[in-house]
Amino acid sequence: MIVILDFGSQYVELIARRIRETKVYSEVIPHDTTLKTIKEKYPKVQGIILSGGPASVLAEDAPKCDPEIFNGTIPVLGICYGMQLMASTLGGEVKKGITKEYGKASILIDDNFDLFEGLWLETTIWMSHGDTVVKMPEHFHKIGHTNTCEIAAIAQTKKKLYGVQFHPEVVHTVRGMEIIKNFVYKICNCVPVWTSKSFVTKAIAEIKATVKDQKVLCALSGGVDSTTVAALLNAAIGDNLTCVFIDQGFMRKNEAERIKNLFEKKFKIHIIYMDAAERFFKKLKGVVDPELKRKRIGEEFIRVFEAKAKELKSEYPFLAQGTLYPDVIESATVGVSKTAVKIKTHHNVGGLPEKMDFKIIEPLKKLFKDEVRKVGVELGVPDEIVYRQPFPGPGLAIRILGEPTPDRVKILQDADVVVQEEIKKAGLYRELWQAFAVLLPIKTVGVQGDERTYKYTIAVRAVTSEDAMTAKWAHLPYEVLESISSRIINEVTDINRVVYDISNKPPSTIEWE
Repeated sequence: MIVILDFGSQYVELIARRIRETKVYSEVIPHDTTLKTIKEKYPKVQGIILSGGPASVLAEDAPKCDPEIFNGTIPVLGICYGMQLMASTLGGEVKKGITKEYGKASILIDDNFDLFEGLWLETTIWMSHGDTVVKMPEHFHKIGHTNTCEIAAIAQTKKKLYGVQFHPEVVHTVRGMEIIKNFVYKICNCVPVWTSKSFVTKAIAEIKATVKDQKVLCALSGGVDSTTVAALLNAAIGDNLTCVFIDQGFMRKNEAERIKNLFEKKFKIHIIYMDAAERFFKKLKGVVDPELKRKRIGEEFIRVFEAKAKELKSEYPFLAQGTLYPDVIESATVGVSKTAVKIKTHHNVGGLPEKMDFKIIEPLKKLFKDEVRKVGVELGVPDEIVYRQPFPGPGLAIRILGEPTPDRVKILQDADVVVQEEIKKAGLYRELWQAFAVLLPIKTVGVQGDERTYKYTIAVRAVTSEDAMTAKWAHLPYEVLESISSRIINEVTDINRVVYDISNKPPSTIEWE
């Protein structure tokens, strides 16, 4: 396996994902984990990666790592901040750059052995840095440079220490995966045995060891994450699993009925359905702040579960959730990272109240969405669920800017149905990461049937992505956009205007809230 020391980069989990694409297991750990602890906790570790991060190694409070990591017993790759930290720790020199460098650049290869094997002369990379290594440590040599960065990649081949100033993990670095594979296979000598089958086998064993003969409630939403968790738990503990589906009032149109039928008739898994919409609407009355929405919904979920467990008069010490790696990294205050900048709270993670009657089981919390889908296929989850587009835990509540009232939810449900139907009709559903409608808290003047109207606006959001860490707005065909707009305006009474969101992530997030 490979471990990644987390220095706060928003791409840290993406590094882990890229490693796993090579069928080698990877895990993100705190940046100050000592070499001794790494070797004790991860006896099969064969490589260490130092992530990027928002800090400067020149700052007094800059995050550091155990210097022993560079003693040559385990190969190390430093990325961006990680390279600068390696250089400064080992006697090199880092200076603040005259200008910060962000975006695409071309690296010229000075040495195409080891890390850059198979690359020739020049390739496109993605830069994101302010500081620069101006002097390499003793026994290091330069293996790459750019027009604006004289030392863009370094190596000390005897101790297998490598550093790159750019980000090989992002898709904008054209041959980044080749660089990662060179480090994983050629430098660390890892064997590609990390597969969905091996994950399922290990996860089932871990669930059995944790739960034993006790009972588990599974928070079910009907999406691929919670459905895969349910299938995994069902394989591990069978009848000791009870799935509870809470209809909080923010689901898509007719979603609750579809989920009930699917689990009762197709999966044969015991499911308890709870219509708690009125309770959730009261909890969000007057609430417009998205963070408060998420936290109140997250807390109310737990309270409803606790009440149901007591009502059943049985002991349910465990609550299972479909938390994924991106949830954890974007909720940095409760995740692995001690140095990341918090973007927003996810209800599966940061929204949980401090006082709970449950022990949380999150068997997918180290997986990315594409890995979850592979695990779902391994467990026999139907394609209609496996390839369902991500849907946020707080549901439509965070796709309604402003207070999510029952009337506004109804408007958005009707508009969202149109988006889903037209995207599927055009054969684009599987190509897109997400496509959905957002209800804006503004009204605009329109004219319908020769009469003046003053109605709400719908924003349509469609993006392509591999992992939700970065995303591009989808270039939908004009005829598809026209069909969506025409149908929404004609079929949804309270809408007279439709706009299309053409923002990427970053700087925007995929969801509006």
